[in-house]
Amino acid sequence: MTDHSPDPALLAKAETLTEALPYLQRYAGSTFVVKYGGHAMGDPERQRDFAEDMVLLKAVGINPVVVHGGGPQIGGMLKRLGVESRFVNGLRVTDKETADIAEMVLAGSINKEIVGWIGQAGGRAVGISGKDAGLVRAEKVGGRRAADPDRGIERHVDLGFVGEPVSVDRAIIDTLTAAGVIPVIAPIAIGEDGATYNINADTMAGAIAGALGAARFFLLTDVAGVMDKAGELLTDLDPDAVAALREDGTISGGMIPKLETCVAAVEAGVDAAVIIDGRVPHAILLEIFTRRGAGTLVRRSRTPAA
Repeated sequence: MTDHSPDPALLAKAETLTEALPYLQRYAGSTFVVKYGGHAMGDPERQRDFAEDMVLLKAVGINPVVVHGGGPQIGGMLKRLGVESRFVNGLRVTDKETADIAEMVLAGSINKEIVGWIGQAGGRAVGISGKDAGLVRAEKVGGRRAADPDRGIERHVDLGFVGEPVSVDRAIIDTLTAAGVIPVIAPIAIGEDGATYNINADTMAGAIAGALGAARFFLLTDVAGVMDKAGELLTDLDPDAVAALREDGTISGGMIPKLETCVAAVEAGVDAAVIIDGRVPHAILLEIFTRRGAGTLVRRSRTPAA
């Protein structure tokens, strides 16, 4: 007798969809800002996964905004072009020629490549930078803080042309989002002095997420998240916990500026920030639409009861 019972694999897929339902309802109409970088950018399979995730988010009523990095690609282009650099305290010091090359790589080849991936996945994307429509205004690093060798762009690009955001005008993002388009943003901005500045992509994404009041700010990295001293993943933090982890030495190096960016974003109005492993296929979907989640979530400090 023929067995007409449903395929267990198909049932599992149906259960996955029903598990996602409350999250789909919760986030409908919300904005997610995603900082895209690390090894996920260099692996064709991960690139395809990322693009499909962005298109899926848009299809279910969530508005993704992508901000991408590209420090290593800038370094590679400088090497190919034979542009010499000198270093001070481990940070690259260059001239305007190098800044122009960085803009070409970030706002040109990388930005349009990501737009192309999203198009191939069935979505609509437009590539812009912080210069377009006055999206981001910047000032030179050193105006309010010193350069940090743990921040990617500050390792790869001239200090004289590295900036930090001072203001965000969200109008162009709102226009693109309302038109059903996914904004893909290169971390380049203009200063009040008229100069073009490269901005650390984490910092740029965090500033944009804060200005948008995003429901989620995702930092795609090459690690699973924040680990405790025993190597176990810390899944839920707030600014006080982050400060304590820094003080006792649990977090160090490049994770410190990433967590600082997350804390600044949630304090600026983002519901929560998530440090997530971009090497994991569909990591963002796992974080949003499953009970277990993925990565380390940073939320605002819990207000003590009166």
